[in-house]
Amino acid sequence: MGSGFASWCISLSVFLALMCAQIGTARKITTNYLQQLSSTGDDDDSHVLAHMDHMNPSLNIFFKIDDLKVGKTMPIYFSNKDLSASPHLLSREEAISIPFSSKQLPQLIEFFSLSKDSSQAKAMEYTLRECELEPPNGEVRFCATSLESMLDFAGSVLGLDTQLRVLTTYFLKKPVVSLQNYTILGMPKQITTSRVIACHPLPYPYAVFYCHSQKSETRLFQVPLGAENGDKVQAPATCHMDTSQWDPDHVSFRLLKIKPRSSPVCHFFPPDNLVWVSLPA
Repeated sequence: MGSGFASWCISLSVFLALMCAQIGTARKITTNYLQQLSSTGDDDDSHVLAHMDHMNPSLNIFFKIDDLKVGKTMPIYFSNKDLSASPHLLSREEAISIPFSSKQLPQLIEFFSLSKDSSQAKAMEYTLRECELEPPNGEVRFCATSLESMLDFAGSVLGLDTQLRVLTTYFLKKPVVSLQNYTILGMPKQITTSRVIACHPLPYPYAVFYCHSQKSETRLFQVPLGAENGDKVQAPATCHMDTSQWDPDHVSFRLLKIKPRSSPVCHFFPPDNLVWVSLPA
């Protein structure tokens, strides 16, 4: 891969340093993060967004595959929230020590010192139930509650002996405006990989990532973007070539004004999302 690819690939060693929390921090993380989540209502997870009001500006991540060309301008939402304030992944040992089941929600609410009627408790319930849903046809999914479990899932999908890389949206500088017009500055580069695993954060006292991979054809691209205010971004974007198994009410069909299940759907990844790929041997 060229230097452009390397600049927005986080090595596993750096990823370990950025994403791991110290053991014993779960209770401390809870109050600050969930209170912040409750007060701001900020949520960039594209899986969650599919269930929200289609007029939400943060849904401006979807586009058509024909839009993937130099000079194309489109409104895109990239959150400018401080990612360092988000909860980190726990170690496997600590994650295992804390129940993760909707059946044990009352005990978990008490464990994290929350009110059962609070918005924080409702967010926890939502995440637990999402993680317990059966995957749709042609998809594998997993909710990772630790770095080790995320790596295990990535290895099981991409191959245990595969060299892994994790991709994120990369800013040359932190954007001041979340929603603005971006123009594709150069030819999008397709990333060769056996499968694509997308991991989206879900609201919870500690970091929980909803990770999933579709067996149908999925194309991954590196896209250089320039904003109208001068911001520059290197963003991964994926195109789902087969949407025939998707929910016909999926928000992307309405936003793109296309017949449900009839056309490919592409989207950029918010900055707090992770995209796992395999590299050629």
